Order: sequence, then structure tokens, then C-alpha cells
Amino acid sequence: MSEEINHTRRRFFGMAAIAVAAAEFGLPAIAGAAEQKSSASTLPTVKAGSHTAFETLKQINAGVLNVGYAEAGPANGPVVLLLHGWPYDIYSFVDVAPLLAGAGYRVIIPYLRGYGSTTFLSKDTPRNGQQAALAADMIALLDALKIEKAVIAGYDWGGRTADIMAALWPERCKALVSVSGYLIGSQEINRKPLPPKAELAWWYQFYFATERGRLGYQENRHDFAKLIWHTASPQWAFDDATYDRSAAAFDNSDHVDIVIHNYRWRLGLVEGEVKFDAYEQKLAAGPVISIPTITMEGDANGAPHPEPSAYRGKFSGKYEHRTITGGIGHNLPQEAPQAFAQAVIDVDRF
Repeated sequence: MSEEINHTRRRFFGMAAIAVAAAEFGLPAIAGAAEQKSSASTLPTVKAGSHTAFETLKQINAGVLNVGYAEAGPANGPVVLLLHGWPYDIYSFVDVAPLLAGAGYRVIIPYLRGYGSTTFLSKDTPRNGQQAALAADMIALLDALKIEKAVIAGYDWGGRTADIMAALWPERCKALVSVSGYLIGSQEINRKPLPPKAELAWWYQFYFATERGRLGYQENRHDFAKLIWHTASPQWAFDDATYDRSAAAFDNSDHVDIVIHNYRWRLGLVEGEVKFDAYEQKLAAGPVISIPTITMEGDANGAPHPEPSAYRGKFSGKYEHRTITGGIGHNLPQEAPQAFAQAVIDVDRF
């Protein structure tokens, strides 16, 4: 494939991704650029990939789960909760954690349900991937750790979870960093068809809607997730060791069930749990987030994502948007750890 054709192809899928994401979350059409600001770094320079392990991995019972999580920094420091996406894991923050720990923060990085060492306490608990369930898990984790309030930061599934926590439990969230901005969705919005180019960007969602897709992901999750990494971050030159470190988290026995349910629930193909109905009703209304927020975007994000201007009105508190340049893709914390950590520190000082 020639470089010119490849560039055109990337632009095509990038614009489709932006269009589909705006519609997916019920946001207005793309307008002009959102407010963008930058901040002089107060952190030591760190190269992405400098760290390969966490010093401390722990387990704790929280709600319906036994949650596996990494922890760094002083036990009495202000708390930061960092939330990963799909198909990624806690190693998205392996370079972010020491930066924040060095700045005095207590950093908590949990495996979401269906990932890594996080397991269900009962075999009878539904393997539910709906958006409210993941957010409720994180509130239960804060309760279990006796943490009253934390800065919440994430991307992809983790960004959505952080947004929901900020919208439904603002008293538990000191501030928010959300990659790709406002990601709260609803089944009603997702029932509406999109233009063909936009639908194409969500190809895997429709694949997962079939039993062929479930079986395909079950049997090929290692290669499947690696394909997503490449398409979502087309300029990120990650090596096999970096990928394999995270891919181990997909061997969780509940992983496939959670992922498949998540995407089928979005399309209204499966039910969620009744206990989350009231939360989902509030989320379907597109609640405004009032806590201090920094939204972020990589300049080479190949995954579906809304234009920053589309979600500016969803944040009523003190707010900044930062676009991180240099070929940064969907996994922004791992690709640009210094910029992500700086955003956490800055939003905490708003």
C-alpha cells in the first residue's frame, strides 16, 4: 500500500470515527475547534515504555468483585483512580503511576471486571458489561478502600466509567480527566442507524452481536485485540513485549462474557440488571458534569471518538481541553504518560 493511499485511508476512517462517535453519544454535529490550552510540565521527563512493572499489586473484596489493582505512592496522599479501557489493562498507566506517586499522590489502578486478576465473588452474579455496572464497581472499590473522594481519570471504557462516576456521584469525585471527553451513552440513541461510513467504524460491535463474533473473539482474542491496538493507535510503535504484558489480562475467565455483553447491551440486544435501571435512566438524559474537568485527545486517535467541540457543553465546571500532538493514538496514557499525568495534577489544582 502506497504511503499516499495509506494516508487517505487513515483520514477516511478517522473522519468516520469522529462522526460515528458524536452520534453514538447523542452529541451535536461537529463544529469549530474547542477551547484548547496547554500547561508547562512540572514533572520529570519520562519516555513512554520506561517502566514495565508495578511495585505493588493487591486484591480486595469490593461489591460483587474481588478487585485486583496496582497501587503506588504514599498511603496518606490525595487519591487518584486511573481507569483503563478495552482491549487494554492497567499497564496503560505503568509510566503514569510513578510520575503521580512522585508528586505525592496515592495512585489506585484497578483491573475492570473481566480483566486481569479481578474476579466475581459468586458464580451466580450476571456477567454484566453495561456502563452503569462498571461505574458502580468503582464506587464499591472506593468504599472498600475507605476513600471518600478521588481524582478520577481514564480513557475508552475507563473514560466512560469516570464520566459516569462524575455525573452520578460528584460528591465522590474531586476532579475528572477524560480522554475523548463525554462518553456517556444510551440504548435509545444507539438504536438509531448511522451513515454507512460511520457504521463501518464500529465493525467489531456488529461482529460481537453474532454468535460467530463471540466464538471468534473467544478463540482469537490475542490477535483480535492486537488488531484493535494497531487501528486505534496507527502511529504507536509498540513492541510485542508491551502488547503481551497487557494481553495476559484478557485470559480472565469472564473477559469474553463481559466484552460481548457490553457491546450487545449498547445496541439493546441484551438486558442489563434491574438494579441499574434508575442509573441508566439518568444517564440516558445526558447529564451535565459539574466537577472540574480536563478532556484530552490524541492527534492520531484511530478509534471512534467525538470532536471536542461536540461535548464542550456537557461540562459546566472549570474546564480545559488538551489535544496531544506527536502521533498520539487512542491509548493516550501509555503513549503520552507525561501529558496525562500533568493533566491529573493540573485538574486537581483547578
